[in-house]
Amino acid sequence: MCLSIPAKIISIEGNKAEVSIGNVKYSAGLQMVDDVKIGDYVLLHAGFAIQKIDEEEAKLTLKIFDEMKKNNSH
Repeated sequence: MCLSIPAKIISIEGNKAEVSIGNVKYSAGLQMVDDVKIGDYVLLHAGFAIQKIDEEEAKLTLKIFDEMKKNNSH
C-alpha cells in the first residue's frame, strides 16, 4: 500500500518545490505533475508530487489525518 499526503506548494524553483504539511516543510520533485503554481495542493509521495488536488479535498484529508493522530495518542 502506498501513502501520499496532501502538501501545499510554497515555492518553486525549476522542477523542485518547497511544500508544507502543517508547519513542516519538505522538498518535492515536480516531474510528474503539470501546471502547478504556488498555493496549489499536491499529493506528496516519496519526495515527489504525484498529482494536483483541489484545496477542499486536501484540507479534508489533512483534517482526517489530524483526527486519527489525536485518537491514537490516548
